[in-house]
Amino acid sequence: MIEDPQGIMGSWNESIGHCNWPGVSCSRRHVGRVIALDLEDQKLVGTILANIGNLTFLMRIDLGLNWLRGHITEDFGKLFRLKTLILSNNELKGEIPGNLSSCVVLQYLDLHYNQLVGRIPGELRYLIERELTHFWFSKNDLTGGIPIWLGNGSSLVELRLADNDPRGQIPAELGSIPKLEVLELGSNNLTGGIPSSIYNLTSLVYLDVFYRKCACQSRKVEESYAGNIPPEIENLNGLQFLAIYYNDISGEIPQGIGKVQNLTSIILWGNRISGTIPSSLGNATQLLHLELQYNQLEGDIPPSLGWCQQLQLLRLSDNNLNGTIPKEVINLSSLSINFDVARNSLTGPLPLEVGNMSQIVHLDLSDNKLIREIPSTLSQCVMLIFLSLEGNLFEGSIPASLRTLIGLEYLNLSRNRLSGKIPIYFEKFTVLKALNLSFNSLEGEVPQAGIFRDTKHISIIGNKGLCGGIQELRLPACKVCHTKKRRKLPKLKVSITVTVSFFIVLTCFIVVVYWRRKPATRPSAALPTDECFQKVSYAKLRQATNEFSPSNLIGQGSHGSVYRGILDGNQLVAVKVLNLRQKGAFKSFLAECESLRNIRHRNLVNIITVCSSIDFTGAEFKALIYDLMQNGSLEQWLHPSENQSDMPKLSFSQRLDIAIDVASAIEYLHHHCQMSIVHGDLKPSNVLLDHDMLARVCDFGLARFLCKSTNLDASHCQASSSGLKGTVGYIAPEYGLNGASSLLGDVYSFGILLLEMFTGIRPTDVMFKDGWTLHEFVKTTLLEGTLKMLDPSLLSSEHLVAIDGSQIGDVEKVRFEEGVAAIMRIGVLCSEEIPVERMDMANALSELLAVKEKFLRHSV
Repeated sequence: MIEDPQGIMGSWNESIGHCNWPGVSCSRRHVGRVIALDLEDQKLVGTILANIGNLTFLMRIDLGLNWLRGHITEDFGKLFRLKTLILSNNELKGEIPGNLSSCVVLQYLDLHYNQLVGRIPGELRYLIERELTHFWFSKNDLTGGIPIWLGNGSSLVELRLADNDPRGQIPAELGSIPKLEVLELGSNNLTGGIPSSIYNLTSLVYLDVFYRKCACQSRKVEESYAGNIPPEIENLNGLQFLAIYYNDISGEIPQGIGKVQNLTSIILWGNRISGTIPSSLGNATQLLHLELQYNQLEGDIPPSLGWCQQLQLLRLSDNNLNGTIPKEVINLSSLSINFDVARNSLTGPLPLEVGNMSQIVHLDLSDNKLIREIPSTLSQCVMLIFLSLEGNLFEGSIPASLRTLIGLEYLNLSRNRLSGKIPIYFEKFTVLKALNLSFNSLEGEVPQAGIFRDTKHISIIGNKGLCGGIQELRLPACKVCHTKKRRKLPKLKVSITVTVSFFIVLTCFIVVVYWRRKPATRPSAALPTDECFQKVSYAKLRQATNEFSPSNLIGQGSHGSVYRGILDGNQLVAVKVLNLRQKGAFKSFLAECESLRNIRHRNLVNIITVCSSIDFTGAEFKALIYDLMQNGSLEQWLHPSENQSDMPKLSFSQRLDIAIDVASAIEYLHHHCQMSIVHGDLKPSNVLLDHDMLARVCDFGLARFLCKSTNLDASHCQASSSGLKGTVGYIAPEYGLNGASSLLGDVYSFGILLLEMFTGIRPTDVMFKDGWTLHEFVKTTLLEGTLKMLDPSLLSSEHLVAIDGSQIGDVEKVRFEEGVAAIMRIGVLCSEEIPVERMDMANALSELLAVKEKFLRHSV
């Protein structure tokens, strides 16, 4: 028996014919024969029916992302036409049935993230030797060695066996797979070296062989991959992801590694790599992540790394590096995640160019030999959450300009030569959790507000000149200084009065001039530097949502659930709780945090704060907290459920306003952010409406940052990440070819959304099949008359009215039809199949505003 909480199987009845059932596809040639079951992520609970083998025409089965239990039925072996079998992300147990080898045309076999045990059946070699392209068995409990017959996979493109329990060595035969692009063997119990034959896989894109058992850098690695990284690595021209960490790799990084120009991630930390960092890495211009920490590297940081203009994360800590921090590297504005060179022997001052890393979140320069003053330009790094400068030779006072870093949660300036007073502005750092100023030469009174109220969160020992503060610090009282020259006080008072008066008058004059010249509207892109983010714990969120009660559940997505809540007794919030068991949820969380902390716009959802903690069971807990949008999603208004049948329909003007709001948000993301942002999943359920029916775009879990080039238009600048996901019906056709995100992909989604808003028809409606799409439907119907395609509710007497409420006349009806036609043309142009034929969001927004202005001018 299978439980079906989302009701997809509940609609399976003979009255409509099984070929029209949701999730079921039938053959065109063999009438009535089922060829596909697509039931991914339907929250199905139960076991796989044994008689599934009776559907002998099945070519595709996708039951991934459910809660299926029990064994994998041997009935699958009867499906000799089966090309795709996806059972991933379930709770299946037992051994893999060997008779799967009877599926002689199987190309895609995905069983990852289950609880399968035993060896990989030897019978599967017959699939490997035929047409199998994808072999995904990661995150199970499989034992035994890696079969050498996997090397016979002449068609194999992806081989994923990570997170299992196989023993032995990596077979050299794997280097004989001619088309292999992905090799994932990490987090296993394998030993020995990485065969040099692996580095001859010229089609390899993704290589991951990290070691599982070492829990920290101090633990001795006894069983891991040993040996060197051979020079043959430069043969891997297509390699994008290289991960060989927590192993026993020694020797030097091959100088020719820079020839692998497609590399986006190099992760080699936790080894015994020596020598210098190759300067040729500067040629890897696609590089996003470089992690070389916990090795034995020495020499300088190559200035050529500054050529990696897309680099977001650079970790070189715990090596033997010396020399200065190159200006070319610290000048990279792309560095936004982490810059970590801690525990080396770097010298010289911290370059003023550090301020160019304005998006950096984590900056760790601790335990080096950096000198002189802390540069005031550090104040430009307003996104900082973690800043550690401890254990250096910095001197002078703590710069007053650092008052801008109000988002800091961790600040460590200890073990330096700093002098002067503790800045009073630290009291206003409301999210600061740890402040360490110990072992400097600070003096004067210790503040008593903010973080200074709790000794658990501050450390100021080793500063002999400090006084005052809260009683628990047990510091001496501060002395009150009296001036001896009292006769000068009257003159001093007069001077102060005159000076202050002058500045008050000057300030008033500047304010008046500013407000007279100020534009009528202000851009919404700036992030206020005085914005404060409240701290919210798991317990507080649990209380706010009534223990995440189902009655407060207002939405569910692929990566989590959204609950209504009340914080502090009066603040209405929406709490998005991530399902970290779901593949991609953590990545989605990071993407959403990274996007929302960089953007502000009236038509984007407002994030209040985030919670990264553990729940009462000790499990990891992550949630995002937003302002509650009291009118729900656009999806609910366009397609109300049965229990929402009394919900009023959106009027024409409301839909136009919402379309303009959404276009404004996407146009802002594309053209007015420091780096262009692709939303990646624009659809009605990701458009929320506040109490004034103002539309706000939400859910940035698939968002991508794109480079801005002086040589290319931003619309042609694509992210390097692959495997992009979206929502069927709204995702651009080209995403199925290369998976790369683009601005024009968002434009396509907006075009489909616009057509759906005014036709009332989903792009996944059953009427659309065999190449017939919502785009084609509108494009064809435009030639026959606009009102034929319009949502019927907009043609009723209660909606086809003038703005002042009166019925419109014949002339107005003509203008109304012209307006509808204009909107539909915008939707069609945005959703063209070929990307270069689509208009960009700036033009789409301009056209929609022109339609609205025309309607207002004629009071239609």
